[in-house]
Amino acid sequence: MAKPKAKEPPRPIIVKKITVVAAGHHGGAWKVAYADFVTAMMAFFLLMWLLGATTEKQRKGIADYFTPTLVRTRQGSAGSYGLLGGSSLTDVDSYQHRAGQTGTKSMTIPRDATGGPKDGGSKAKRTAVLQARLAAKLKASQNLARLAKQVHMTMTPEGIRLDLMDDADFSMFRLGTTILTPQAIELVQAIAQSIAPETNGLTVRGHTDALQWRPGDPANNWSLSAGRAESTRQALMRFGVGAKRFRRIEGVADQEPLEGATANDPRNRRMSILLLD
Repeated sequence: MAKPKAKEPPRPIIVKKITVVAAGHHGGAWKVAYADFVTAMMAFFLLMWLLGATTEKQRKGIADYFTPTLVRTRQGSAGSYGLLGGSSLTDVDSYQHRAGQTGTKSMTIPRDATGGPKDGGSKAKRTAVLQARLAAKLKASQNLARLAKQVHMTMTPEGIRLDLMDDADFSMFRLGTTILTPQAIELVQAIAQSIAPETNGLTVRGHTDALQWRPGDPANNWSLSAGRAESTRQALMRFGVGAKRFRRIEGVADQEPLEGATANDPRNRRMSILLLD
């Protein structure tokens, strides 16, 4: 009789443990890098759009806004207390690079790059048309050509503002009165003929310097500035500006000086004519 086979010992159980590493060497860092790339591209295309949709003057205003070193300079520049700064018909200001200097523009204006109504393009175009019309009027005679530097045009959030400014050689009104000087009458006539074709509403604001009146005098800078604004309004109407276009007249005395460092500076005496949007 054959011997029975011996039982084989049980085979060992092998447990294979697999450790799964999330994402492995393709971790989530690429998402951060991709997000940075998309943000940079968005900023780049936004910059390209701004360059194509704005005018040279608007780009200059944006650049000046982000240049802190120019803040004090702009405060001392004629007409600079409004949005985008101020510029006159002859572009005389206190910036480091004046329009009268030689040189080339740092940016090229794309053809037909006037922008749209929402980005200020229509206002810039209207300003350019008004500026050209007024410049032609002022060149019509030698007397007016000499007064061109007294007129400063500025784009503001409310509209286009014309500042008629005094200086050491020119005064809009006779001293301490609301009577326009002969030269000022000629200048206001040119202004009226330039803005008459427009249909926008108008605001006239009078400014004085801080020169104090004699004690006991019933007049003051408040009444003087308001009276001068009314005289200017009447002169504009006399030269063709419709009476219904005027929305209000204002006299602010010496409370909004153009040259704050010198309260009695003649440039603080000015008339502001605002063509409302």
